[in-house]
Amino acid sequence: MSGRPLVTYWIIGVTAALFVLDYIPGLDLTSAFLFNSAYLDPSLGFFQPWRVFTDMLAHSGLWHVGLNMLAVWMIGRSLEPLLGHIRFLLLYLLSGLAGSVAVALLAPLTSVIGASGAVFGLLGALLVIGRHIGANITGILIIVGINLVIGFLPGFSISWQAHVGGLAAGALAGLIFARTRRADQRGLQYGLLAGLAAVLLALCAVPALIG
Repeated sequence: MSGRPLVTYWIIGVTAALFVLDYIPGLDLTSAFLFNSAYLDPSLGFFQPWRVFTDMLAHSGLWHVGLNMLAVWMIGRSLEPLLGHIRFLLLYLLSGLAGSVAVALLAPLTSVIGASGAVFGLLGALLVIGRHIGANITGILIIVGINLVIGFLPGFSISWQAHVGGLAAGALAGLIFARTRRADQRGLQYGLLAGLAAVLLALCAVPALIG
């Protein structure tokens, strides 16, 4: 345990502040932060790879940002004290990155915004870690299943690719956390997380190679 979920509060605070700032006329943060695989292709003339992360900070409406940040708050209160501040932040960023990568690979040239990929990553890690410590994960499985199904329904304008990508990366990161819990495994843990990040970043180059 490592105290209050400060990173959770910061994620919510920064995301909410940017959502409010986006209403300032002429400040169009949504356009500046959204992700599209086109931004990963230098040949197109607007190479902006940082958008694989910034899309987590932009949302399309009050319900969108409200539900995502409610999920971050509900999960973060339990998961961040369990993992610690740095690991929780790494999990959030890796999951969001994986969501963007999945969109780039499975739905190229599709523009997306929102933190749902990162949220699904938190759920994936919670599932795996909960399973390893013997917790009852039935409720989490139901929530994940329902939200995955909703992503495939027509008319919802939800990126199921980001959900699947974030969930997979979060589950893998959760497995790394669960299997490297001892103090003498700290180096191995961060090495595996760095390897996961390297693979995801390498996959960012695929859309440009096949475009």
